[in-house]
Amino acid sequence: MSDVPTLPETHSGIPVYLLDKARATKTAVYNLKSNAGADTAIPRRREVPALPQGVTAEAFQAAMADLRTLLGAEHVEVIDQALRDGWYMEHPNTHDMMTILDDEEFVASAVVYPGSTEDVQTVVRWANKHLVPIFPISMGRNLGYGGAAPRVRGSVVVDLGRRMRQILDISAEDFTCLVEPGVSFYALHDEIQARGLGDQLWVDVPDLGGGSVIGNTVDRGVGYTPYGDHWATHSGLEVVLPTGEVVRTGMGALPGNNTWQAFPYGFGPYSDGIFSQSNFGIVTKMGMTLMPNPGGHESFLYTFQREDDLAQLIEIIRPLRIRNILENVAQLRHVTQSVAVRGQPRSDYYEPVDGLVPDDIIHAEAAKTPTGDHTWAYYGTTYGPPEARAVKLAAVDAAFRQIPGCRKIDTSTFPADEYFWSRDKIASGTPDLHELRWCQWVPNGSHIAFSPVSPIRGKDAAALNELARKRHEEHGIDYFPAFCVGLREMHLIVEIVFDRTSAPKKAAALACLRDMVDDAAALGYGEYRTHLALMDQVAGTYSWNDNALMKMHEQLKDTLDPNGILAPGRCGIWPKRYRGRGWEMTRASGTSSEGQGVEAAQK
Repeated sequence: MSDVPTLPETHSGIPVYLLDKARATKTAVYNLKSNAGADTAIPRRREVPALPQGVTAEAFQAAMADLRTLLGAEHVEVIDQALRDGWYMEHPNTHDMMTILDDEEFVASAVVYPGSTEDVQTVVRWANKHLVPIFPISMGRNLGYGGAAPRVRGSVVVDLGRRMRQILDISAEDFTCLVEPGVSFYALHDEIQARGLGDQLWVDVPDLGGGSVIGNTVDRGVGYTPYGDHWATHSGLEVVLPTGEVVRTGMGALPGNNTWQAFPYGFGPYSDGIFSQSNFGIVTKMGMTLMPNPGGHESFLYTFQREDDLAQLIEIIRPLRIRNILENVAQLRHVTQSVAVRGQPRSDYYEPVDGLVPDDIIHAEAAKTPTGDHTWAYYGTTYGPPEARAVKLAAVDAAFRQIPGCRKIDTSTFPADEYFWSRDKIASGTPDLHELRWCQWVPNGSHIAFSPVSPIRGKDAAALNELARKRHEEHGIDYFPAFCVGLREMHLIVEIVFDRTSAPKKAAALACLRDMVDDAAALGYGEYRTHLALMDQVAGTYSWNDNALMKMHEQLKDTLDPNGILAPGRCGIWPKRYRGRGWEMTRASGTSSEGQGVEAAQK
């Protein structure tokens, strides 16, 4: 076994081509831990294991004994030991390795490893029998949004990734695949290469390739080719419902069907959506479309000098993006991220541990890089044969040069380890391991994301940028924004980087995030995705017509999950047993994730 887990040694491993980069990343992460070079055990100060409310220690022990009989003792692990955070390639499945709360919040009581859809059914029926909350994860790598941690403390995490990791089909005829939850973007890409299909099929990948294809998609994550909207490019789900039944959506409901991955809708109501960002079922199989090789690609980088260039730049981007002249979900990143993504701690540039790194220092450091000084950097890619690319690139160049001081960067001079090449790989379907280097900005670096969505309009970009910058300044947090531009909307992703061992730093990060969520909602902007600790607050902003949407979600929850055992509280959706008992986390509730018990339920 390698010092860094690799494919195919383990489902969660790194491709061999990234091994050297992974080793360097691991060294850098551990050098910045409080106990440099060691993965320090986190002391447990409350009962061990953490028990869910409503389940006594005796009942829990009996339930665990029953589960071991059903699945085998080797597939059931009680979490009665110290917690360890690890790092991206060796992440925990017991808690949030980048917790914004106290270490004792969002902790699992046990982890179970099903090996099949039938095993998942068994676990769900077991949970209903014993009234133990369960929290399914595919691989638990949605870092910045809670990782593998359960929303309800003491839940049993159902880790689907370890044993359910088959690539069930790859079709070079219709450019589709069918996968289980333990298939990462790394694994899917490697398998396509191993089958000799790399010249035909591309995988759209997110910033980091270690996450589950299913997990990322059902949480509506994005990638950076023209197939960047992952939920829009899935086709067909197999789902275990909270009562243990199995359904297949779309064409999968037709016995002997031959178009499950080719046509997503089937006949009748389109039900896939209720299994996205919800707690209505556990996805055990998913179809995904693959991108045909477009015949070449060319990545490019433009920089813009002034903060105030943002609004004009977004106005230029919108028509180019809607017309698909700008073809992929590109990134417009701020200079602070350009400096931080190099992986050096901020103490290398600025000694005080509190307060913001001054702008003049950030710009001076940016000037030393191959990209040069700038305020905004646009990373884009064009696709197709050379003659087609040339036409599109000329149109982009002419449009961007309307902004005074615009520079097209000659990337041919960049060294092999320059960040630009990571974006180039990702935009051409090759997963990488580079993005989280900005977490090394502070000791014990962790992050949490602010992720509002808006139209692609200059005034919206300026408003969101202004409110986020203002709140960062108030809370003394360096500002790391990036705009990810879709076809008719854009996501502002602001990464708050903090020291996860510092209570004041965590408190500042959480307060900043709560402020930004409220500020954005007041202006009509909603989050598309959020951390476990913010789910109730964000869900509460979608309150039109006396919270009609949440009322519908609660009706669905109570119908599909009458005992309230599946991921209670995920995305702010609480089952009847928990409602009205203070489980919702808001600014007023402080930093406790727990309520006051649960209502007794019929077994």
